[in-house]
Amino acid sequence: MDIDLTHPIVQSFFLLTASAFIPVLLVSVTCFTRYVIVISLLRTALGLQQTPPNIVVISIALFMSIFTMAPVYQDVKSVSYDQYVSGDISQQEAIDKGVESFSEFLISKTSEKDYYFVKSLNTQQIENEKILELTTLIPAFMLSELKAAFQFAFVIFLPFLLIDLIVASVLMALGMIMLPPISISLPIKLLIFVLIDGWTLLVGSLIRGF
Repeated sequence: MDIDLTHPIVQSFFLLTASAFIPVLLVSVTCFTRYVIVISLLRTALGLQQTPPNIVVISIALFMSIFTMAPVYQDVKSVSYDQYVSGDISQQEAIDKGVESFSEFLISKTSEKDYYFVKSLNTQQIENEKILELTTLIPAFMLSELKAAFQFAFVIFLPFLLIDLIVASVLMALGMIMLPPISISLPIKLLIFVLIDGWTLLVGSLIRGF
């Protein structure tokens, strides 16, 4: 027996149930992980331990993720929920089409190496092939996102590391051993970051890279 998903009570129930899984889904099947790692490591590269604060970093990553994932949400909604509401397909077909559409997104963002690595470790016996595919795709997608985040952060670290080395070398040459290099390099790094409009470049590169 199909459940009427358009009924307000049913929709409220699903909304409350889904809200409990939002944090897990946000981290595991969206670009949020990549964004929050890169921004956090940028803060470390600049030498700023708590600036911007964690709440700011998470908020930026969250809204960047919403912006990036909006087309995916629209695709899933159009091929499954909208067609079910209009009566073109059944409830099971709507679920299958939604899962299939989202799986295509995960596949497009998952490296083939990571996919087959996770698949070789996945020994679960699940009859539903679509669910079995998701149990492989989701961890493979997360692994690919972690790799991409650290590769991106490595590129960000290089120029700031070079500034630290230059400042430390200059201070050593001047015999100013007791002066912490961070006290000189931090203002220089902040000045360069502001002059090149670093936040705009970072956000634009992250979104275009995804």
